[in-house]
Amino acid sequence: MLPRTITLCYRKVIDATSTKPWEKLVFEDSYMEFKMQAQLYNQNQKYHSFAELLQMVPGASQLHFLVSAAVIGYLQQLNETVPDIVNNLGKHFLKFNQYQFEIINSDLQDKSKHQIAFNFYSEPLLWHDTVGNYLLVSAKSQVAAEEVITNLFQLQPYVNIHSLHN
Repeated sequence: MLPRTITLCYRKVIDATSTKPWEKLVFEDSYMEFKMQAQLYNQNQKYHSFAELLQMVPGASQLHFLVSAAVIGYLQQLNETVPDIVNNLGKHFLKFNQYQFEIINSDLQDKSKHQIAFNFYSEPLLWHDTVGNYLLVSAKSQVAAEEVITNLFQLQPYVNIHSLHN
């Protein structure tokens, strides 16, 4: 069977319990930006939660985009490498070429309720085989090579095969 081309999506959720330094910085800056941008949609300070703003204020869905500006610089620090996903040698290998930022939840009065997510979409990969709950993949750019460098990695929560190409 010939390998199929896949694109993976990894959803990274960041909240008050996140412990890595990068995550903490993203958390803090996205919350500060949320509070600042929410003022535009909450001039009477009538609403406290992100859900209330979405439900009651037309255009509040723009907050995803507006808050994302505060965290774009942190994405550049990743050098287009998906965080947290490593191969069986413990090395980061998965490159992303696009992402989506979203606010999952937030509260203007309670920072502990702030929760955001990045959906990282990988560059196309060749999917060679599945061994138990491990995927054997290689970079699609290696198609013409005699020897193909592969990565074996364990599927984990928040990793999904986003698209499949024949």
